[in-house]
Amino acid sequence: MALYYLETSALVKLYVREPGTDRLLGLTRPELNHRFALLAIAPVEFRSAIRRRQRAGDIEKSVAAEIINRFTQHIETKLIQQALSETVLDTASRLIDRYPLRAYDAVQLAGCLALKAVSGKEDPIFVCSDRPLVEAAESERLPSLDPTTPQ
Repeated sequence: MALYYLETSALVKLYVREPGTDRLLGLTRPELNHRFALLAIAPVEFRSAIRRRQRAGDIEKSVAAEIINRFTQHIETKLIQQALSETVLDTASRLIDRYPLRAYDAVQLAGCLALKAVSGKEDPIFVCSDRPLVEAAESERLPSLDPTTPQ
């Protein structure tokens, strides 16, 4: 059993087939008893990613709505939400000073670091498909997983 922190680039792979989807779906098998966390802003980023694909013509409007509805149900029943706090925002600002990160990427990483601070013995595994963000997480001594890389 492990605790996985899903950054939005990885989270979307659970709902839209793309490279890394099969690997992530394998982690969600019930018999593994893994837990999955995300930052409170992830639903906004997730909806943006799905609607962006819809507008580009990659996903039909009805399919996008179904994906968003399914995700909303999972937030309530299967996902742990890490709060967005002043501490997370302060940490994100410091991360931007240390690494070439976009603002929301730094906030995502800071959220995982906040979860690590309260999770006790079990370090969350930062799951992300953005290489610079994974490298920053590893520099912060977070175990990480890029589902698009070979096992």
